[in-house]
Amino acid sequence: MTMTMEDIKRFAMRCFPNGSSSHAWEHTQRVCNLCMHIGQAERADMDVLEIAAYLHDIGRPYQDEAEGAICHAKKGAEMAGALLEKCPISPEQKANVIHCIRSHRFRGDCQPQTLEAMVLFDADKLDAIGAIGIGRAFQFAGELRAKLHNPLVNPEETEPYSEEDTAYREFKLKLSKIKDRMLTDEGRRMARERHAFMELFFERFLKEHEGVK
Repeated sequence: MTMTMEDIKRFAMRCFPNGSSSHAWEHTQRVCNLCMHIGQAERADMDVLEIAAYLHDIGRPYQDEAEGAICHAKKGAEMAGALLEKCPISPEQKANVIHCIRSHRFRGDCQPQTLEAMVLFDADKLDAIGAIGIGRAFQFAGELRAKLHNPLVNPEETEPYSEEDTAYREFKLKLSKIKDRMLTDEGRRMARERHAFMELFFERFLKEHEGVK
């Protein structure tokens, strides 16, 4: 039976019943919207991009359950391979979708090589910064039962998935570096604006935490 885009969307939705809320279905929806915007600006293959956007995090629940021991990008690419056999797109497009999923992770070992993979990478990273990124960072820290902030420790010397995996740690070690990793012109433009907002927020956050504001 041929698989439609709606079938792909429903499959992806079913992958998140017990997934962490910071990487739940709502994140996938936002990434898909960003892909549609950036993809049109960059003249990408929108069929490849939409499928990849819906499927990019289907391996996330496995990574969360394993507390980071499983790479969700690699797992998701494996899961997508079987699914795409029923999808009416060319073999080249199928390979591109799998590559997009495999290469979208910020800390991954596979670099985006196609325009569509670059767009997905940028869209996924944009959802990690700006106002949305700040909210997700605190949400993820809450899921881990991490502290609000700990000024007595150096974020560089703390461990992920621990009580020191705070939103500020996420900002210092990852979010603050994202704007320099963007791969498309439109992604870079959007990242600069989101980064500026984020810097102002955490500057104010630290002052309020110290009680000077």
